[in-house]
Amino acid sequence: MSDAAVAVRELTRRFRGATAVDRLTFDASPGELFGIVGPDGAGKTTTLRMLAGVLSPTSGEIEVAGVRVDREPERAKPKLAYMAQRFGLYEDLTVRENIDFYADLYRVPRVDRPARLERLYAFSQLGPFERRLVGQLSGGMKQKASLCCCLIHQPTVLILDEPTFGVDPISRRDLWLILHEMTAQGVTVVLSTSYLDEAERCDRVALIDAGRLLALDAPARLQASYDGALFALAAQGDRDLRDRLQTVPGVLDASFFGDTLHLALPRDDESREGALANIEAAGVQRRALRRIEPSLEDVFLSLVSGAPDG
Repeated sequence: MSDAAVAVRELTRRFRGATAVDRLTFDASPGELFGIVGPDGAGKTTTLRMLAGVLSPTSGEIEVAGVRVDREPERAKPKLAYMAQRFGLYEDLTVRENIDFYADLYRVPRVDRPARLERLYAFSQLGPFERRLVGQLSGGMKQKASLCCCLIHQPTVLILDEPTFGVDPISRRDLWLILHEMTAQGVTVVLSTSYLDEAERCDRVALIDAGRLLALDAPARLQASYDGALFALAAQGDRDLRDRLQTVPGVLDASFFGDTLHLALPRDDESREGALANIEAAGVQRRALRRIEPSLEDVFLSLVSGAPDG
C-alpha cells in the first residue's frame, strides 16, 4: 500500500453494533515516533491491537513493515513488538529469565544474545537488577523490563499502549529517552497516550475521539493551527465563574486546566477586543487575563467541542 513502516487505510472495528474505530487512515514513516492521542474510550487500544495483529479489523487495511497484518498477522509478528497497557511479564521470573523467555519465543540465536542484552541493559539500566524477580520491581522498572523483552528480537516497528500510564515522573522521562533512542536507530514507534503534554514529544500525532480521526500533524503545526486567541485566568476551580464566562458574547470556549481557566476568544483584533470588553463587563478585570500559546490539549478540546471557530 505504501512505503511507510505502518500504513492504515479506512480501518474500522465494530463490537456488537457499536463502532470503536471508525475508518481511520494514517501512515507512520520509518524511524518516526507516532502518537495516537485521545481520551479513554477513544479507540486507541483497539487500534493498536489491530496493528499488532491481536485483533482482526471489521474492515480496512493494515500494512506493517511491508506485511498485510489484516491478511497475514502471523507473518508480521517477527517484524513488530507489542506492549499492552496491562503488564504482561511473569512476575515470578527474574528480569533475565523473562528476557530469555522472549528471546526463545522469537528464536533469537544464542550467539546474538549477549550483545543484544548488553545494549538493552545499557539504555534501560536494568543490568544490576537482572536477577531480581520482576514482581519486586517498581512500576517504571517493570515498564523498562517489558521494553527489553519487546526489543530482544530487534523489531522494525514497536507498538506501545499507554507505556507511561501510572509511571513516576523520573521513569517516565527515562522511557521517553529510550523511545527517542529507538527511533534514532530507525525503529518506528507507534504509541497511544491520553497525556497530551507527553504527546508533544512525538514527531506526529493523530488526535482521535469516538474512534474518528480529528486531526493529524506535527504537534507544533497543530498548535499553530488553533483558530483563536487564548487567554488564561486564575480561577481557583471556580466553576460558577466558568459557566458565567461561557455565556459572555465573544467567548468561544472556557475550559479548566487545573485551577486555571483557559478562555478562547476570536483571532481578529476587533472581535477579540469586543470579547475582552464583554468579559470586563461581566466582572473580570482585563489585567487578570494573560495571553498564552495554545497547548495540544487546547487544540484537542477545540476540535472536540467545535470551538473556537472565529
